[in-house]
Amino acid sequence: MKTVALSWSSLGSLVATTMVVRTAVRDVLPPEAHGALRALVARAAAAFAQPPDTIVVHETDANGVPNELYDAAQLYLGARCLASAPALHLHKAHGASDVVASLPDDHTAWDTFRGVRVLWASRRAESNGAYSPSGFFGGGGGWSGGFSYPVGGGGGRGQQQQRCLVLQFPRRHRDVVRDAYIPHVLDVATRLRLKMRERKLYTNSGYCGGGGPDAHGTLWSSHRFAHPSTFDTLAIDPALRDGICADLLRFVRRREHYARAGRTWKRGYLLHGPPGTGKTSLIAAIANLLEFDIYDLELTTVQSNTDLRRLLACTRPKSLIVVEDIDCSLGLLDRTRTDDAERDNAPPRHLTMSRFPPMGGGPGMYREKISLSGVLNFVDGLWSSCVGERLIVFTTNHVDRLDPALLRPGRMDRKIELGYCKGPALRVLARNYLGDCGTAVDDGDHEPTNGDHRYEQLIGEAERLLEEVHLTPADVAEVFMGCDGDGALAALQKLVHDLSSKRVVEECAARDV
Repeated sequence: MKTVALSWSSLGSLVATTMVVRTAVRDVLPPEAHGALRALVARAAAAFAQPPDTIVVHETDANGVPNELYDAAQLYLGARCLASAPALHLHKAHGASDVVASLPDDHTAWDTFRGVRVLWASRRAESNGAYSPSGFFGGGGGWSGGFSYPVGGGGGRGQQQQRCLVLQFPRRHRDVVRDAYIPHVLDVATRLRLKMRERKLYTNSGYCGGGGPDAHGTLWSSHRFAHPSTFDTLAIDPALRDGICADLLRFVRRREHYARAGRTWKRGYLLHGPPGTGKTSLIAAIANLLEFDIYDLELTTVQSNTDLRRLLACTRPKSLIVVEDIDCSLGLLDRTRTDDAERDNAPPRHLTMSRFPPMGGGPGMYREKISLSGVLNFVDGLWSSCVGERLIVFTTNHVDRLDPALLRPGRMDRKIELGYCKGPALRVLARNYLGDCGTAVDDGDHEPTNGDHRYEQLIGEAERLLEEVHLTPADVAEVFMGCDGDGALAALQKLVHDLSSKRVVEECAARDV
């Protein structure tokens, strides 16, 4: 008991002595000496602390090539770590929808990852990469705010400055930062870019030569993609629509599954059906659902298999490669068909398979054309694996004319037939073009009116007629467009009249036969 009392007495004496010394220092020493004393104390404390690790991320390399990690880190910090920052850089690219924040020069930002607290700082470094490891840790020890990076004219006249980000963290967490945190920053930045980017519709230019880092801009010209089609506005069977949507979402989530199975992360779709059944609208809805770019490939302008491979290699992930009306653009006809009459009625082939120029052809008359083999390799050959997360979509009005080799699983993984307009598709079109008139009968939100009952009578009659008369969704949409402003009942009455007239004509034609 006596020992405990002595300890408390000693502690009280120590506290009293400390207060006296602190008061004497404050009163006796000049203000300039206070900072020096604090720095001395901090350096003494730092000598006993574990030194930090530092990662320097320059904006460009020695050749001026942009550093992807620098851009990713700035994007990551702007989205995750600068909500309460006292200063920000704000930037909005031309055509972009969002403003992007970044860390200004000579400012810092904290971040926490898996319980590890790290500190980022944005600096300007001399071109010789001069760097002093002291900084966030006050000369190699505790977490302080000082940083001795050369800034603003500290170097020679011939030296140039470039921006850099400096990341510091406790040395004991080195593996977590290098093996997990840095990949995390890159992954988050990639997702942010995809979310913020302006989606594009690309088409191949006539010139397919050249290469290098600018080959994409040379081979593909782009326009802003802003098609309004969505899966909610598609005039197709609801079961088919939901199945396609589920298949697409499953595809984009299964990167590891494709890698584990040893398959390229891609999927092929063949859309077939009569003209006007919504093939192009479905492509736009797929692109909007997945937030993919579209590469509209015009095969008739591609001069050789080599050019086709070059175009494929210059596409980017998260994209749809679309070839519309493939039965008309190339001679990919069924090689197993032997009926002469069918071959005579088939569309003309545009492929030139001869190795010799035509007689009398001048310079430039002969060009090697792409072949069926080249297209098959384009779809699922070795070159198809050069870009991941991609859909290849072919459309045709005559699926029976295509070569079976093009249709097998692995090339066209799913074949989707889009047919004539039926009842469910008609109701989608009526909602899109005529508004919500008549929905009270279905949802029970309010008491149906006479107009609602009349709406149901007319749309029910149209559904019955569509079982007997073939009309595409495009035909029905044209009827509704022609009645714009006349009201929903007038538009449905016009549709019923047109369907009835067409049924009479078809019945008369059948009797004459």
